[in-house]
Amino acid sequence: MKTTGDQQLVKRINRSALLRLLRAQPGLSRAQLAHESGLTKSTVSLLARELIDEGWLAEDKIANGPGQGRPSTPLRVSATAMGLVGLEVAVDCLRVVCASLTGEVLWCADESLHSHAPSEVCHQAAKLIARAFDAQAQLGLQMLGIGVGLPGALDKASGLVRFAPNLGWRNVDFLSELKRALAACGLPEVVLHIQNEADTAALGEYEFAGGHDDDTLIFVNCDVGVGAGIVLNDHLFTGAQGLAGEIGHSIMQMDGQRCSCGRRGCAETFIGARALARGASRPDGMTHAGQYLGVLLQNLWTTFNPSVLVAGGASCVRHPELVRAAQEALNACAANAGMVAPQVRTARFGLLAPAVGAAAMVLHHQLRPVPAGLHPAAATIA
Repeated sequence: MKTTGDQQLVKRINRSALLRLLRAQPGLSRAQLAHESGLTKSTVSLLARELIDEGWLAEDKIANGPGQGRPSTPLRVSATAMGLVGLEVAVDCLRVVCASLTGEVLWCADESLHSHAPSEVCHQAAKLIARAFDAQAQLGLQMLGIGVGLPGALDKASGLVRFAPNLGWRNVDFLSELKRALAACGLPEVVLHIQNEADTAALGEYEFAGGHDDDTLIFVNCDVGVGAGIVLNDHLFTGAQGLAGEIGHSIMQMDGQRCSCGRRGCAETFIGARALARGASRPDGMTHAGQYLGVLLQNLWTTFNPSVLVAGGASCVRHPELVRAAQEALNACAANAGMVAPQVRTARFGLLAPAVGAAAMVLHHQLRPVPAGLHPAAATIA
């Protein structure tokens, strides 16, 4: 029996519980936290002091009114002590952001991608991340970790990129390559997470855009490729091989055009950026593409029944009419079934959604000490 390990895990779970309560309800006092969490007041006081000393929480000052006793001190998640770095590796560029624990973008930069060779991508990314480190240092923030989003299917245990057709990658050990590149730039070792770009964008909406109260959220990322990030029961759903959400490679026409993945008639050949460019000269080009996007949204809705559908990516940012046409097509599908379609909203962070989401991924993992599907008694402490 691992008594010490079990005690440390319980402490991490309790700390996480307090942080998540304060993210949902800023301004709770220690007494209110004890009531909401079910923890004892002494435990809450001890943990709150630790979290304040480490920079996770801050106390709000309130003035005493006449005739009042000592008031309870409101607590909130601090936006000024810790920072998160998020990197998006897109098909044609790199984007990096520094974000606070509350989701404010404090610094951002982007560069055109020089090469698709994995080693070159990692070398360029490491230099951009070094600039982010400098920006955080100037802001006086402590680095909590780095998140990376890229357009491919990943093995979440090893960090191996199984398949990234628009980068031309198969079975690339990107995580190890990036760690070496960061070390070569003289950067300190920090927590590093890697995930599909649509998944990170979904986490950004879930953690930073008020979506964490919803049980199910789906982010559809429309760029060169098309993918979906799926949050189910407070965790990312990535599937057995990391392929969940690869909706750009769901087949919409059996004998259609050949896709970058090798199949024919994939959704990407209808609503990917290359397809949109080809159809831009047609008067109804975006409406036609939006109908296909609406069908994809309809299929996601009937499969997962999400609370929120978010449409993002460069194509949705640059062509808002694409989202409007998709909503109309979704509404029509729902009306035919005698139902009301869910509302589709656009990404809060625009083109920065995957990068901000990559930063949010660091926080997401910090606040969930027990992985999805793992019983607390079976968890191990690193």
